[in-house]
Amino acid sequence: MPRLFLLAGLTLLSAAAMAEKADWQPANRVYDRDVLSAAPLLPADLDAATRRCEPGTGGLEDVEYRSAAEVDYSQHGWEQRVAADWAFFNVSPYLGKVLVIDSRRQGDTLAFRYLANGTQGDLYEPWSSSKVMAFTAAMAAAREQGVGADASVGDYRIADLVTSVHSYAQHGLADGNSNAIASWFLNIAGRDAATALFHDRWLKLSDPRVRIRGAYANLVFDPGTTTWRSDDGSATATIDSFKANTDDPGYQAYRCDDCDLTGNKPMTTLAEAEWLKRLATHDTVPETRHPGLQSSDIDVLFEGLADGPDRPVGGMRAGIGRMLHRALADAIVPEEPSKDDAKAVLDNATDGRWSVWQKLGAGPSETRGASELVMLAQVCLPGYQGGRTFTVAAQAGVPGATEENVSVAAQRLEQVLAITMRQLLGDG
Repeated sequence: MPRLFLLAGLTLLSAAAMAEKADWQPANRVYDRDVLSAAPLLPADLDAATRRCEPGTGGLEDVEYRSAAEVDYSQHGWEQRVAADWAFFNVSPYLGKVLVIDSRRQGDTLAFRYLANGTQGDLYEPWSSSKVMAFTAAMAAAREQGVGADASVGDYRIADLVTSVHSYAQHGLADGNSNAIASWFLNIAGRDAATALFHDRWLKLSDPRVRIRGAYANLVFDPGTTTWRSDDGSATATIDSFKANTDDPGYQAYRCDDCDLTGNKPMTTLAEAEWLKRLATHDTVPETRHPGLQSSDIDVLFEGLADGPDRPVGGMRAGIGRMLHRALADAIVPEEPSKDDAKAVLDNATDGRWSVWQKLGAGPSETRGASELVMLAQVCLPGYQGGRTFTVAAQAGVPGATEENVSVAAQRLEQVLAITMRQLLGDG
């Protein structure tokens, strides 16, 4: 599969330049094909692998978790009130950034602990991992008009569009142009409204630098109409969007006066993980529920609408990449070559009911002189260690802004994830 999740406008190296790197490039191409750009692994029992994944109550009895009621996420400063070990993971910040929000059931409620390697407040460019935020904000805007993600706009189903964003492949009538579709989502929401969700409108983060004010491509998807219709025909709405990214008053250029080297949508592992954790727990933690979304909108984000043999898997479950799957398998069965048969390891540990919902973002940055990879994911391991579920945000980069070096960054990110998963699951 081609590396379609890079920012639009990148060009491949010339044949001569590729030849100059022949001593290492073939291995990178194999890793790119088989791991980085590969279609995701899927559980054996896909019908039983559900977004409504609940952690168990056993294990980790001496470890503190805190519920939403104990933390009070409705008030600023919640980052200081959560149960956290910000230096839990033995991952050097030089190697990468990582944060995990681990869940446990305490009585009738879910409780959480936050684990990191001391980088939870470091800004980075999220690349395409932030498309989760673009979709979320767009669906909140649509819900204000009475329709949601279980709808179509013209000939296009929203579920197909969001699946295409994550899979970088054609899905239904969606053509796989992830950058153009995600830019359209953000142009529906507006950057002021999308950024406000990080702050007073929802997450109430303490870091005012976090925002989403850029785009993913100059070319923006055009469905040919502004009319949305719910799939059951019960509702229609006219939903406008900015035709060009720069039409949005909240848009910032990548190197705007207020932008650092991290660009116009800087985020942190804490910001990204908290956003996804709240979506994943929409049905079970009402205190942190998104104010404008319904459960069906989140179902579309996580699963798409798999209603036919030609569309068996969708949403974030269709997100490309196998680094996290391999890291999980390596933690569950540390002896090699577990990561090379990650699906079998995960199936055996969970009766085939495990889930990984993920979004990768990657690219070479000339402003930072580096190639980078970001992963945002939700993991469900039912039955394993009594049932484990957690959110992961991780980032890694290597010197040298080339497309080929993105594969090197991906291998470094897999190292980060391998260390992280062994520590996380090793203490269960």
